[in-house]
Amino acid sequence: MAWNEPGGNRNDNDPWGNGGRRGDDQGPPDLDEALKKGLDKLNRMLGGKGKKSGGSGGSSGGGAGGFGAIIALAGILVVGYVVFQSFYTVDEQERAVVLRFGEYNRTENPGLRFKVPLIDDVTKVRVTNVRTAESSGQMLTQDENLVTVDLQVQYRVADAQAYVLNVRDSNQALAFATDSALRHEVGSSSLDDVLTEGRAELAVRVEQRLQRFLGEYGTGLEIVRVNVESTQPPPAVQDAFREVQRAREDEQRVKEEAETYRNKVVPEARGQAQRMIEEANAYKQEVIERARGETARFLELLAVYQQAPTVTRDRLYLQAVETVLSNSSKILVDTESSGNMMYLPLDRLTQGSLPRSGGQSSGSGSSQMDIQDLTDQVIKELRTRQDTNVRRSR
Repeated sequence: MAWNEPGGNRNDNDPWGNGGRRGDDQGPPDLDEALKKGLDKLNRMLGGKGKKSGGSGGSSGGGAGGFGAIIALAGILVVGYVVFQSFYTVDEQERAVVLRFGEYNRTENPGLRFKVPLIDDVTKVRVTNVRTAESSGQMLTQDENLVTVDLQVQYRVADAQAYVLNVRDSNQALAFATDSALRHEVGSSSLDDVLTEGRAELAVRVEQRLQRFLGEYGTGLEIVRVNVESTQPPPAVQDAFREVQRAREDEQRVKEEAETYRNKVVPEARGQAQRMIEEANAYKQEVIERARGETARFLELLAVYQQAPTVTRDRLYLQAVETVLSNSSKILVDTESSGNMMYLPLDRLTQGSLPRSGGQSSGSGSSQMDIQDLTDQVIKELRTRQDTNVRRSR
């Protein structure tokens, strides 16, 4: 039978504890009474006394139960807050520096971590982000000229512990170190180097010096890159420096043109030199081969001369005379028999023996035959006179 069935029977299943006292009342339960009962149960659980029936003790017991319930709720909230504050999360881009009683304890890596509330102090630092700092100012160069330099520094946190503990303001320390390194390097360079070709080298030197300063200060920062964005002379002399810049550009252009001309001329000269070398080598080889041929011919002639010296000597003499006479148009012959010198006008003799008619080919062949006949006659005459002279001398 349900606890709320109608009827006059007493129902002990009433959850509100009214039993049969409610009678035929089917209305909603009393919320105040239910709250008091819940607080009373909680009070008994925490060791307090429950509510007693009747008399003034019931009211005092209810007040004590309400106060105990409030204390219990406060305790639950405190415990929940302590548990909530005991755990924290470190992202992949962060490192957590844990201080216990203000002293460095450890550095936590990414993940879910535990700390002691009210004792441990956690500072999270982003170590993967690349940050940017800018610096600008006027400074003196080595040759005592003013120049304005705009600089950009890209850096990141390399040591979270040093970044949190060693320096109160690492960013301000970076700004001071950047200004010091920049002025030192600009003061060690000339104005021309800072404005033109030395800008890239200036950035490298500033980066190295700045990293050394940050390491000495213990800031925990690491320089990624230093960019020299602009270098400008003072406004009063900018026009003069522009003229100087134009002159340097013209100089560079002339150098490039000269280099282009050099690249054109030098290969041609090298080709000509190589051709001359090859021609000289060919001439050398030709002379060597000719000398070898002459040597071989001389050796063959020597073998023949050793077999018949007189005949070979006369033959060589006649061949030499024939070669000489064929290249000369006039011959003078001196003999030992008389003081007269015989003159042979070969050119006239040749002209007189040439035919007056006929083609060019026939005339050329006849002239060669006439010269050969005339040469034979001269040689015959010379031999005759030589033999005559020999007889007379005997």
